[in-house]
Amino acid sequence: ISNVKVILNGGQNVRVDVSARFPGKVQAALTENRRGLTELVLEPLREEYYYEIREPFSIMSLVKSPMGLMIGFMLVVVFLMPKLMENMDPEEMKRAQEEMRNQGIPSLSNFLQPAAAAATARSG
Repeated sequence: ISNVKVILNGGQNVRVDVSARFPGKVQAALTENRRGLTELVLEPLREEYYYEIREPFSIMSLVKSPMGLMIGFMLVVVFLMPKLMENMDPEEMKRAQEEMRNQGIPSLSNFLQPAAAAATARSG
């Protein structure tokens, strides 16, 4: 016999005995005076939700996602960098280009030159 303590909505303590020998036999009694209950009525406190409620669609969720942040950064670079380059002095622009050449910043053409040379050597 297992004992379970159930507190009803009205605040009454009820002892519920569930029989292991006789399946389906359930007895309930008030805890204070051990008076047996002929009928045990339990009312739910709230409705149970078994599925998660889906969040509504939001444009901000797309903007805040990593892909949205990357796209936003790319758009800023594409549209603002030319504007910043226009406001630069021609002398300062030449100096910056000279520094880039001296530092040896790799460009796509530098990467493709060895591959093109290897391809011509193989074909020749």
